[in-house]
Amino acid sequence: MKFLARLVFWISGWKISGVFPKEIEKAVLIAIPHTSNWDLLYARAAFYLMDVPVKFTIKKEIMVGPLGWLIKVLGGIPIDRKRVSGKRKQTYTEAMTQMLKTSRQLVIMVTPEGTRNYAPKWKTGFYHIAMGAGVPIMVGFLDYKNKRAGIGPIIYPNGKMEEQIEEMKAFGRGITGKYPEKGIK
Repeated sequence: MKFLARLVFWISGWKISGVFPKEIEKAVLIAIPHTSNWDLLYARAAFYLMDVPVKFTIKKEIMVGPLGWLIKVLGGIPIDRKRVSGKRKQTYTEAMTQMLKTSRQLVIMVTPEGTRNYAPKWKTGFYHIAMGAGVPIMVGFLDYKNKRAGIGPIIYPNGKMEEQIEEMKAFGRGITGKYPEKGIK
C-alpha cells in the first residue's frame, strides 16, 4: 500500500507536510476540510506515507463481501452498536471511545463536518471520544491549493470544547479543500 501511496503522490504532485509523532499511540485524528470524495484517496495515501496507523469506522453491516474486504484494507473497522447492558444500543461515540480505551495502538480518523458540504457547526462526537478515552486530537489536513497533506496541531482536550474547536477551525481556515466554497469559514 505504501508503494501505491507513493505512486499516487508522485503522479498527482502532492507532498507530505509535518510528521506523525511516534510517541502518540492512540488519538482521534480529524481530517479537515472534507469537501470531496477524493479526500479519502489522498488522506489514506498521506497517512500510509507518514506511517500513521489510521483507521476509520463504518457500520458493520457494510463490511461484507468484496466491498467489505476493500474497506478493511483501506483501514475501515466495523462499528457494532450492540446493546449495552441489554438496555439500548451504544452510540458511535461510546463504541469509538471503548475501542480507544481497550486498544494498545489506535488512531481513528473522523470528519468533524460530518458531510462533504459546508457545515457551519461541526459535530462534536470526536471531541467527546478523545475526552472520554483520554487521548489527543490530531488535526490532519489536505490542502488542494498547495497539494500538501499532513498533520497540523495536536490538541489535548481540556473540557473547553468550544475554544478548542475554534482553535482547530482557525488552523483549517488556512487550508484549501478541493471545493473551497465548502470549506471552513
